[in-house]
Amino acid sequence: ALLREQGINGHYDMAAALMEAGFEVDDLHMSEIGKQITNLDDYQGLVVPGGFSYGDVLGAGSGMSSTITFNKDLKKIFSNFLENDKNFALGICNGCQFMSGLNSIITGAEGWPQFTRNDSDQYECRLVQLKIEESKSIFFDGMAGSRLIVPVAHGEGRAQFESNKSFDKFSEEKLAVIKYCDDESSPTQNYPLNPNGSKDAIAGCTSKDGRITAMMPHPERAFLN
Repeated sequence: ALLREQGINGHYDMAAALMEAGFEVDDLHMSEIGKQITNLDDYQGLVVPGGFSYGDVLGAGSGMSSTITFNKDLKKIFSNFLENDKNFALGICNGCQFMSGLNSIITGAEGWPQFTRNDSDQYECRLVQLKIEESKSIFFDGMAGSRLIVPVAHGEGRAQFESNKSFDKFSEEKLAVIKYCDDESSPTQNYPLNPNGSKDAIAGCTSKDGRITAMMPHPERAFLN
């Protein structure tokens, strides 16, 4: 299930990447959920692509997730899907904020950061280098230590934790899946290698069991490489 909302524009790239990887992809719109679509039982995967839901004026992806958390019927549909240990989910960019906004109904994602305004206070569209971390994410299985060049395109990508204690717990549980890195493969806070100022250069995170992953960069925009 490729889920989008008004303003999201990365669904074509994401659909192409998913189909290249062997998935069957259905295009779902948020306006259908709870009406024509009363459950997600037909799907094993949920992918939320990047773009600018609501033109970014309602908190980007966090505004999109709020339409679920404040609606008991929608919340039940998504809770049932995300709680099923046979299912997986991925959020990219706007979808990363969306997944982070749903962390209260994602088991093992309670300590995820929120993704807030870039330190540069501007939209960043550039290539970055990513170091893949050791984690349980099913999307990065066997890839730890790899370094990839991937596009980013966001104005609100800075990983911000509730407290130092929550950051320490997040780090101990190895929930960071990728980090912005320099030419020596070291995590960096230096702009523009780290385009948003994320704490500890965090560019993505996973749930404790690795089924749910959220990341700010756009691998689907470079999948042909």
